[in-house]
Amino acid sequence: MSLRRKLYIIIFGTDTPAGKAFDLALLVAIVLSIIVVMLESVPSIDAKYDEYFKYIEWILTIAFTLEYLTRIYVTDRKLHYIFSFYGIIDLLSVLPTYLSLIFTGGSYLLVIRALRLLRVFRILKLGRFIGESEQLLSAIKSSRHKITVFMGAVVTLVLILGTLMYLVESNESAESGFTSIPRSVYWAIVTLTTVGYGDITPQTVIGQFISSLVMILGYAIIAVPTGIVTAELTKKPIVLSEQKRKCDACGNENNDLDAIFCKRCGERLTD
Repeated sequence: MSLRRKLYIIIFGTDTPAGKAFDLALLVAIVLSIIVVMLESVPSIDAKYDEYFKYIEWILTIAFTLEYLTRIYVTDRKLHYIFSFYGIIDLLSVLPTYLSLIFTGGSYLLVIRALRLLRVFRILKLGRFIGESEQLLSAIKSSRHKITVFMGAVVTLVLILGTLMYLVESNESAESGFTSIPRSVYWAIVTLTTVGYGDITPQTVIGQFISSLVMILGYAIIAVPTGIVTAELTKKPIVLSEQKRKCDACGNENNDLDAIFCKRCGERLTD
């Protein structure tokens, strides 16, 4: 097996020990890079460790650049990889460091590397649950009309509640925060969703009574979308895929359905 072929299996394959080790090391490097960028935004930490952060970032950027170029080198479908989702993300993840040499603050765009963590779906073989996710999306799509009607009712409700609270609280005190209908609607949304920031609070007894009713109503409203989607899910039987793929090279029949390479011999599986 040629070196190019071995590198291809390691870089693009997750069914072999070497491929898994490579991807896990890649994810660790990505997480480290993101942590460095986050710490750089803290003035007290950046003032103390700025030089070390720069060294780490450049080392990681050079490593990611070599990895990106190696991916292009080993694949037969170079343009397909370059313009694929992962190919574009891989390129964007290394550009900010180089752009920071020209534009101030460009290094903070490195958080885009977080998107590369999507590779964890391949490493942990989460692709096998795509069928289940499609069932969930199908249930949401089937119940979209009910959810639309529900959301329309909620929007109407918060408009009414916001206007009502404005009428009740606006003449009481400016400290309450109900200075306009839009701010009162904002309060209604925050209260109805049980978030409760507390930046706007009713001061009158009537306002507090209405607020209590809205809070209780919020618990009931939150459960409605869940019930709608659940009802659609129960109409569709959930079937977990147990299909396997067979390797023509060694005859191993225990490969996952979404596997690209054989678990036993590392050969590419045929469609």
